[in-house]
Amino acid sequence: MSRDRVGYIASVSETVSAIVTAGKAGGTAPALYIGVAGDAPLTPSMRVSLVGVDRVELGRGDTRGSVTSTAAGAHTLAMTLADARLSHRHARMSRMGTAWVIEDLGSKNGTWVAGERITRRVLADGEGIVVGHTALVYRETGGEAGSAAAAATELAGLSTLSPALAQRFAELARAAASAVPIELTGESGTGKELVARAVHELSQRAGAFVAVNCGALPPTLIEAELFGHRRGAFTGASADRPGFIRSADGGTLFLDEIAELPAAAQAALLRVLQEHEVVPIGADRPVSVDLRVITASHKRLDAEVEAGRFRADLRARLLGAGIELPPLRERREDLGAIVATLLARLAPGRAVTFAGDAVAALYAYAWPLNIREVERALAAALAMASDRIELRHLPGGLQAPTRAAAPVAIDPGLSDDELRVVLTASIERHDGNLAAVARELGKDRTQIRRWMKRLGMARDGNAE
Repeated sequence: MSRDRVGYIASVSETVSAIVTAGKAGGTAPALYIGVAGDAPLTPSMRVSLVGVDRVELGRGDTRGSVTSTAAGAHTLAMTLADARLSHRHARMSRMGTAWVIEDLGSKNGTWVAGERITRRVLADGEGIVVGHTALVYRETGGEAGSAAAAATELAGLSTLSPALAQRFAELARAAASAVPIELTGESGTGKELVARAVHELSQRAGAFVAVNCGALPPTLIEAELFGHRRGAFTGASADRPGFIRSADGGTLFLDEIAELPAAAQAALLRVLQEHEVVPIGADRPVSVDLRVITASHKRLDAEVEAGRFRADLRARLLGAGIELPPLRERREDLGAIVATLLARLAPGRAVTFAGDAVAALYAYAWPLNIREVERALAAALAMASDRIELRHLPGGLQAPTRAAAPVAIDPGLSDDELRVVLTASIERHDGNLAAVARELGKDRTQIRRWMKRLGMARDGNAE
């Protein structure tokens, strides 16, 4: 790992460790995450707890920071961002029961949520907010109150601002020192190989980390590639080859897309795991191997066993510690750190910035191909842009992003005034479309009409 990479990850860890967390023990904590800063995208991301906060005032300042105050029983968090595109009084977030509403305060450059410019909006969990050239992410449950777990280690593959995922990473880091197999699941592109490499580094095994994409091996050469072969064992075998398994002796063998292994290769792999030895093709004596196996697949191996496509005995041998990596759309709070890490690798030493609409696009897009797609999008943008990435430099799909918002929870204990604010914001956002309002609030359209009638509201959100 390079010194620059270690320094960057350590700075993220230090920032996250300083997060203030409060609230009732064992309770969940809403949080606001500061992500990509368009003018300084290498700036570390951070999490700010909203526990005990009633209102957040967002505006421009010389530095990033926050100050809390209390007046008339309301707890206000004044948050400043070092962003020249922000107004001094840019936007306000207000708590309405368990829901949060954001409103623009007449800013010059506007406030954007999920890729759309808003006046007032009920926030849904995980939505991206862009003020000026800075991205924020709102989470209803930013983790257990009192838990500052964020970066499980100083390795990029096991770093996250999500406390729930950080807890899983911490468990995985502890398992790394043992010899138990590790199983990684999740959608394609979620960073399974990066996590596997991090586990190998933590294991301190002296051997190499060897990654094998089982789905990409030629069907006729799978066993030769995995188990090695002797010279003359088959046509084209002009020299002895150790194979991937022997190359990982003393280290870690990462078998990606292991569900794609054919039956014959599964049987041979089972023998390797049982006997700790491998027989190269064309050899008459086994060779001892000592390796740690990490597997990954976007398929469920248990389902593959039930369908008869994967050996139950091999599945049993691979059982150990496991973790499912969430898709990027469910951990949007980590997008800032991911972008910074990729920029440092793709454009080292280059002073890259983002236009505000480009930042908004990054946070509004669903990223179906996950972290791998972020890397490709940034690589393409860097190839076309000088030092400033505009919206037009991003791939076409990001220029017109669509994303379904999760229903917003409505606290049954809301007062009529609070309910009116929530309904008005949703009605304004959806131009009076009550079906869309009902979907956003997770309620039946009839219930929306009942509330509106009780509150004397018209479809434009005003009093009748």
